[in-house]
Amino acid sequence: MTWVLAAVCGVASIPAGLRWLRIAQREHYLAPSVSRFAWRWWTNGSSNLGLSALGLVGVIGTFWNPWFGFMVAITQIGPVGLGIKGTTSPLAWTGRLKRVAFVSGIILVGIYYLGGRSGTPVVIVVGLFALPLIVDFVLLALKPLEGLLGSKWVGKAGRKLEAVRAEVVAITGSYGKTTTKNYVGHLLDGTKRTVISPASFNNRMGLARAINESLAPGTEVFVAEMGTYGPGEIAELCRWIPPRVAAMVAIGPVHLERFRTEERIVSAKAEILERAEVGVICVDHPLLARLAKEKAEVMSIIEVSTGEDGRVVVADGSIRLDGRVIAPAPDDIFPANLAVAIGICLALGVDVEGLVARTATLPVTDHRQAITVSESGFSIVDDTFNSNPAGAKRALELLQHVGSAGKLAVVTPGMVELGPVQGKENRAFASAAADVVDYFIVVGKTNREALVQGSANGRASVTVVDDREEAVAWIRGTLGPGDAVLYENDLPDHYP
Repeated sequence: MTWVLAAVCGVASIPAGLRWLRIAQREHYLAPSVSRFAWRWWTNGSSNLGLSALGLVGVIGTFWNPWFGFMVAITQIGPVGLGIKGTTSPLAWTGRLKRVAFVSGIILVGIYYLGGRSGTPVVIVVGLFALPLIVDFVLLALKPLEGLLGSKWVGKAGRKLEAVRAEVVAITGSYGKTTTKNYVGHLLDGTKRTVISPASFNNRMGLARAINESLAPGTEVFVAEMGTYGPGEIAELCRWIPPRVAAMVAIGPVHLERFRTEERIVSAKAEILERAEVGVICVDHPLLARLAKEKAEVMSIIEVSTGEDGRVVVADGSIRLDGRVIAPAPDDIFPANLAVAIGICLALGVDVEGLVARTATLPVTDHRQAITVSESGFSIVDDTFNSNPAGAKRALELLQHVGSAGKLAVVTPGMVELGPVQGKENRAFASAAADVVDYFIVVGKTNREALVQGSANGRASVTVVDDREEAVAWIRGTLGPGDAVLYENDLPDHYP
C-alpha cells in the first residue's frame, strides 16, 4: 500500500510542481515567494479552503491509516484558479528553471523512496503537501550556483564597460526609474552619445545583457536602471557598473512586503550612492530629504524636487534652476522624474538651459499613464505597470482631465507588494476613485475585499469581475465617445 501511495503522489506532484515552478519564475526565483503564494492560493475562496482542509486531514489521518494519504493526492487538483501553463505569465523552460525543477524532483523522489522503503506513508504525503517549501529550499540552495553561472556574462560586461569608458548614470527608486531613464536618454540625445538599459532590465543579468548587447565604442553615457529586492543587491551591481552619477527618484510603500519599512527601502536603495561622485536626489519624501543632507557631507549632492527646495524644481507649470524659471513644464509629464533627469544632466556637465526645449517632446513610457483612444471613441489611460499609491492618485487626476466631458470608469485589481499597508492603500484608492467616477470595476480576488469596502460609500457603480478580459469586455460594452477609462495596474495570472 505504501508504494502505491508513493506512485500516486508522484503522479500528483507533476501538475502541482509545474504550478509552483511557474510562481518561482514569475517571482524572480526569490525564496520564500513560492510558499507565500501557496498560502495565498490555498486560503483564497471556499473551494481552495476546502481542499486545504481536506489535505490537512489527509496528512494527520495518514499517521493512523495510509488510505488517508490518497486524500492529499486528490487535493493537488488545486489550487483552483492557478493554471499549470499560465496565460499572462506562461512557464518558460529556461536553464535556470530546469535546474530548479530537476533538484526539486530529486528531493521529492528521495522523500517518496524513503517513505516507501521504511513503510511510513506519512513521510510521502508530507513531502507532497510541503512541495512549495521544497521549491523555496531549492531556490536558496541553488542561489550561489546561479551567481557563479552568471559570472561569465557579468565579467564580460564589466570588461566591455571599462573598455568603452562611458560615464555611468545609475538610477533607482521605489518607482519612476524607467520613466526617468527614458527622460535622460531623450534630453541627452544630440548632446552626448547615450545608451540606456532597455525596458525594465534592472537586475544583475538584465544589465549584463544590456551592456554586452548594446554598448558600442564611442558611447559617452550609459544609463542603468537598478532595482533591488533586498540589501546588498545594488551595492553588488555598482561594484562592476560603478556610476559617476547616481540618482534616487522616489520612495514609497512599494515592496514593503519584502522590506517591511520604508527606512529599510531607503537604506537598500542608498547603496547606489556609495561609489558615485555626484548624487541626484528628489527630496519630496522626508526620508530622501534627510538622506540628501547626510550624503552632502561626504559627496556632491544635487537636490531636486516638485516643491520649493532644490537646485532643480519642476512645479506649478515651470522648470526652475537655482530659483530661476528656465522653461515651462509640459502638462503631461511626471514632474519628479523630469526634475531628476535634469539634475542628472546638470551632474554630467551638460548645458541644461540649452536642452530644456526637448522637454516639450519627452517620450511616454509604455503602460505608465499612456493615453490612447479606442475604436469606440472612448479614451484609455493605461497605467497597468508598477502601480503605487502616488502614481495611482496622479492617474486618477489624469482620468478626470481626459474624460471631463463624459462617463468615467476605473478598472483595477488593486496594488500589491505593499505589505502591512496593502489593505489600507487599496481602500483609500477605491474610496477616492468611487467619489469621482461613474463605474468602478474590481478585477480578481487578491484585493477584492479592500477595494469593495473602499468603494462602498462612493457615487460609482461597483462591478466585480474575475479577470481582465471580462473587465475589458464590460468596458467596451458600456463606454462610448467622450467617455474615459483608467486601467490601474494589471496583475499576472499567478495572483489569485
